[in-house]
Amino acid sequence: MTFPERNQLPNVDPATVWFGNRFGVSLPRGLREQADPMSWETFVATYARTSGPLRLGQWGCTDASRPGPQARNFQAAIAVGDRISTATAAAGGPVAALTAMLHERGIAVEIVRFHQMRSESDIATFIRGSNGARTEWAMGLSDDPTQSALRAVIACANRLIA
Repeated sequence: MTFPERNQLPNVDPATVWFGNRFGVSLPRGLREQADPMSWETFVATYARTSGPLRLGQWGCTDASRPGPQARNFQAAIAVGDRISTATAAAGGPVAALTAMLHERGIAVEIVRFHQMRSESDIATFIRGSNGARTEWAMGLSDDPTQSALRAVIACANRLIA
């Protein structure tokens, strides 16, 4: 995963340039304009915040070995403020399961746009999500596509809550 290191000199390239060089593609349309004046470090701090009132802990699919195209059962530890609880949901995939778990806690996140890109070592997931009143972009980074997507959903929910 590529987050700014404390002992490296700050990257002065705009986020759009850094991302294009690293992933070989542009940031999603609609996000480029917002990202262009930002450094990569500022972009990550703005769109990929892993801290906030909403946090995702342990995550898993409890019946991944079940054959066939059917809903799977997912389980997660979700913290909202100081309250930590276990959530479960049956859904066609992890993003749908997480948004259902959040909805049960009164946190609405409808995925309006979803983009996932791969570099040599990382996967970046960009989500534009809505709570019905406004929309926000968010990003998740990981070496695993599911974790990247889940981080993007949590980052988006935190941006919508703020």
